[in-house]
Amino acid sequence: MTRESWGTRFGFIMATAGSAVGLGNIWRFPYTTGEEGGGAFLLIYLLFIMVFGLAVVMAELVVGRMTQRNPVGAFKRLGGGQWPLVGMMGVVAGFVILSFYIVVAGWTLAYVFLMAHGSLADASPANLEQVFGEFISNPIEPVLYAGIFMGLCALVVAHGIGSGIERASKIFMPILFLILIVLVVRSITLPGAEEGIRFFLIPDWDKVSTNTFTAAIGQAFFSLSLGMGALITYGSYMPKDHNLPADASMVVVLDTSVAILAGFAILPAVFAAGLSPGAGPGLTFITLPAVFAAIPGGQFFGILFFILLAIAALTSAVSLLEVVVAYFVDEHKMSRRKATIMVSLICFGLGIPSSLSLGVWDAKFMDKGFMDWMEYLSVNLMLPVGALFTALFVGWRLGPKAIKAITNEGTLPVPATGLWLFILRYLAPLGILWILISSLN
Repeated sequence: MTRESWGTRFGFIMATAGSAVGLGNIWRFPYTTGEEGGGAFLLIYLLFIMVFGLAVVMAELVVGRMTQRNPVGAFKRLGGGQWPLVGMMGVVAGFVILSFYIVVAGWTLAYVFLMAHGSLADASPANLEQVFGEFISNPIEPVLYAGIFMGLCALVVAHGIGSGIERASKIFMPILFLILIVLVVRSITLPGAEEGIRFFLIPDWDKVSTNTFTAAIGQAFFSLSLGMGALITYGSYMPKDHNLPADASMVVVLDTSVAILAGFAILPAVFAAGLSPGAGPGLTFITLPAVFAAIPGGQFFGILFFILLAIAALTSAVSLLEVVVAYFVDEHKMSRRKATIMVSLICFGLGIPSSLSLGVWDAKFMDKGFMDWMEYLSVNLMLPVGALFTALFVGWRLGPKAIKAITNEGTLPVPATGLWLFILRYLAPLGILWILISSLN
């Protein structure tokens, strides 16, 4: 069977950027920036993106392109021995993340309808917190929205690379950027937005702590979808004559641009409404509806925002599903459609207790509910470990072979390849170990 591949370079960049661009950029980045003091966090985050992020993105893509296989098959072909376990960790992490990701993504779909219905037209964060709490603790509605979202992901992945993921990404990613730019223009033109812009751009080094660095490097890895096998899988569909370093750089630039634009779309509006930027995860579902309720045309811009969030969630969730589907297609010779249906149903089933753990089933183990544990084990442990071993594998095990691969057998001039290996061998592992130790503490 001939392996599918991306039809165009634009399609690959849109799909891979879509994989990276998700709730981490539009939901997590603004509230983390708000919690960690604004401009100083932004600069540290950009530093880590440039130093670690691009290097590990290139490493994951080159592993996939060299082998034309899913993460397990890729490490099996290049390393043998115990290395396929690294790929399997990426597959499992992607599956576990997807199971609770669809729950949060389902909230974004629900909020599109709630905003359109006028149910969120309340400028009081306290009232909106009650609305949010009642919604997520409902045993039926969030599960239904998670199921709808899972169905949308399955529909895209079942149609394959060219007709499914690439086509959807070419449509959704430009729409995402267009909506984001409209929201930025609305936000920065609000009375009082200047204070939010200053907060976002001007560093206040007095607010920087060790936790700021930890949060920045964690956000860099999380927002680029590193360690979950998505970039290895997408790289496996990449033609071998593409300029991998240039494409990887474009993906990182687009991903980072979305995060920065999201900051401009959200933080000035929050300041203009006189609310706190450090509202934590509730910034999106509690504080922002209060902002939209307080500004002219707020309902329209609120609908646009939650559509934006749903699109970003969809492009990321599709890549997570593709990781697991590609594993069953490559390693178990299962048809794409059968693998998609099977994985989607099991993933949705695992998502149900995640949703219920926020309401009717609130049992705790070591102060964490089911969804908390799913997130902690996958995001805080599996992803850093996967990224760590991928960096070490490419830096030490492949070494010159990896350089030969990214230079297209020496025909493509790529500067600073030695620096790339140095980062993968030393700097990236140290940064990832920092994340791991912080997570365990």
